[in-house]
Amino acid sequence: MQGEDDDWIGPWEGGAAGPGQVTRAEFVLMLRRQGIRDRRVLAAMEQVPREIFVASVGRREAYADHALPIECGQTISQPYVVAFMTEALDVAPEHRVLEVGTGSGYQTAVLAHLAGHVFSLDRYRTLVEGAAERLATLKLDNVTVKAGDGFLGWPQEAPFDRIMVTAAFPEVPQALKEQLAEGGRLIMPVGPEGGVQELRLLEKTPEGFAERRLMAVRFVPLVPGMARAL
Repeated sequence: MQGEDDDWIGPWEGGAAGPGQVTRAEFVLMLRRQGIRDRRVLAAMEQVPREIFVASVGRREAYADHALPIECGQTISQPYVVAFMTEALDVAPEHRVLEVGTGSGYQTAVLAHLAGHVFSLDRYRTLVEGAAERLATLKLDNVTVKAGDGFLGWPQEAPFDRIMVTAAFPEVPQALKEQLAEGGRLIMPVGPEGGVQELRLLEKTPEGFAERRLMAVRFVPLVPGMARAL
């Protein structure tokens, strides 16, 4: 994005600053103040125009630090959680990343700025189609998206160096563990639907999985199968 208004994150209607109307520098500073330190993650968050990934009713709040509703009864995570999960995953330019839960495609776009290739799937075709259009608009050609069952992962493209799951379940699906490469990392919210969950980071070692519990979160549930509608 270039031009005299390049420092502004928008667009918004009207000339007065409204809720969420912040400069790019302010947005990155907000994340830094919350403890995000990885420069590549901060740069990716700065480069992805979050406003195109939210419904029009939420665009004035696109950069406010809270979740927003999207289609199919799903949500787009608050910026801090996106940055925190991305930083914890420690994505390198050569990595192949699996994302379970495409949603609007915002997290997908952030990962695409960091990884070699991102494979993203969602049970809702409507979300997959919308995300694909947005990612194409941003000319992110290192992303493959499809409608699929998150519990099954993407075995045809496995193994993956990194796996991010953006929906919660009481345990990490076994298929996803099996699709993680040796030395790979998987991050996922674990816990009950409708309650407080725990963000967990798993690392695959020769001895098994090393697990770290990071923080309390609240995500939409990971539901098996494909959605019959939408």
